Amino acid sequence: VQLQASGGGLVQPGGSLRLSCAASGFTFSRYSMYWYRQAPGKQRQLVASITSTGNTNYADSVKGRFTISRDNAKYTVYLQMNSLKPDDTAVYFCADLNTGSWGQGTLVTVSS
Repeated sequence: VQLQASGGGLVQPGGSLRLSCAASGFTFSRYSMYWYRQAPGKQRQLVASITSTGNTNYADSVKGRFTISRDNAKYTVYLQMNSLKPDDTAVYFCADLNTGSWGQGTLVTVSS
């Protein structure tokens, strides 16, 4: 199983980014996928999840601002992040908890 996250970068407060996570090595469409984040000095936090049928859940801190989606044909899960805040600064990881696999993380920095 391989998970390759991309799309991070530096953005000003109020800006947007879209993260992507390309998966391989398992039947992507069958499983829920997750985005986590870890800010400096803090524990890893679940940000959003999406089931195989497209049901989604979000951390309270990102509800209404972030959207998780998936394209099963492309074996890819996305995280659209809008109205970004400095508190969203973190390394973002995608994960397949069924196999215990994690991507390498992509850094999102929200700063003016």
